[in-house]
Amino acid sequence: MQIEFLGATREVTGSKFLITTKGGRRILLDCGMFQGKGLDTYNLNRDIRFEPSSIDYLILSHAHIDHSGLIPYIYHLGFRGKIITTAATRSLCAYMLADSAFIQESDTNKYNRKAQRNNLHTASPLYTQQEAHRCMELFVTTEFRRRLQIDENIAVTFYTTGHLLGAACSVIEIKENGKLYKIGYTGDIGRQKSYILRTPEPFAQCDYIITESTYGNRLHESQEDVKKALLDVVYNTCVEKRGKLIIPSFAVGRTQDILYVLNELYNEGLLPHIKVFVDSPLAINTTGVFLENTEYLNDNIKRTMLYDDDPFSFNQVDYVRDVNKSKAINKYRKPCIIISASGMLEAGRVKHHVANNIMKPKNTILIVGYCAPTTLGARIQQKGLKQISIFGSMIPVRADIRSLEAFSGHGDYREMIKYLRCQDPDKIKNIFLVHGEYSTQEEYKQHLQESGFRNIIIPEKDSRYVLQADGAVKI
Repeated sequence: MQIEFLGATREVTGSKFLITTKGGRRILLDCGMFQGKGLDTYNLNRDIRFEPSSIDYLILSHAHIDHSGLIPYIYHLGFRGKIITTAATRSLCAYMLADSAFIQESDTNKYNRKAQRNNLHTASPLYTQQEAHRCMELFVTTEFRRRLQIDENIAVTFYTTGHLLGAACSVIEIKENGKLYKIGYTGDIGRQKSYILRTPEPFAQCDYIITESTYGNRLHESQEDVKKALLDVVYNTCVEKRGKLIIPSFAVGRTQDILYVLNELYNEGLLPHIKVFVDSPLAINTTGVFLENTEYLNDNIKRTMLYDDDPFSFNQVDYVRDVNKSKAINKYRKPCIIISASGMLEAGRVKHHVANNIMKPKNTILIVGYCAPTTLGARIQQKGLKQISIFGSMIPVRADIRSLEAFSGHGDYREMIKYLRCQDPDKIKNIFLVHGEYSTQEEYKQHLQESGFRNIIIPEKDSRYVLQADGAVKI
């Protein structure tokens, strides 16, 4: 069999890996959208490098758009195979893919109005909301640690990774020429100690492993340090400076973590009496999915729910759906916290909040997770930055720019290595590092080698490898 690396190769977006068996079965691992690639994004997402109608199975690790966002697009192009994932991932995708389609349709309409005025070519969205809804019919769900036979010679078992509600490492068993191959795809690996999710669990021994490397060269702060650091930022911004604290946050996963910590501070009587605006319809919808799937949550949050039935809300929280109410937040003159998507500041309502508030010294922009190098979220963190382009206008940067990466849903390199220690390194033919910047992957490779792992490959985009009994061969 062979595997092609079609995305998230030496970068952190657009996860897509295609396995083709000798029997002709084609298994796609994730189908993620490229994000934050500037003008290249449009072409990268349309040039998927495979024929969608030829895919038999799509094994989906989790719901984040850089892993799931092109599913409606390949549906539009003829894909009708089975999408194998967990029930929680399906529930989140139902909201997230429709939201992605809505954003595309809205952005395309705005662009086309300008294009028509200037006699330029118009554009079309990757997919429509209708296609985002219709592709959900292809989802087949299973539970963690349940071996699912999806084909005569193919089976898959999911193990929780603690990265996002329903996120899974998949172990794919493929029989070929009388031999059984086990391929592990970790997807994104969560923290060893999450605020709300269960700890990543060991997965069955594999011959080949495809694994992420986002924080392969960094270590996170401890959770207690981060809780105190968040409270310090809130006090400095909202009490001492009487300003607004704006937190760009992924609507699914990161937002729930932050709300849970703020809820803890509120219950402990430590949070100042200020408004907390959650300005994201998607975050509102998907928070409900978290509350409906408590079996995926850890014991810590379950104990909280014994006396607090909604650990993601309290009296000071104002959930904002209406776009006019969102705009009105910029006229709100009192100190407040604004949590809004997207986390990398590439789109969404938070971009407007930053544009309206970054020029005021009393305000703070708090980055709480990884931002790809080409995104606004990364550029805004450059030291000594005096001005920045947002919506085509140069805006002075006078607000404080802070970061708390420990809120990230990705484990650091020690946590990822601890997770992989469930494997016997001597039984692994090859490890493929994906979903990471190349310089980071080189450092992570060294950390892995120091921990006893060998035969580590950092594949290039569009590279292909034949998986054999004694190791992978590039073709």
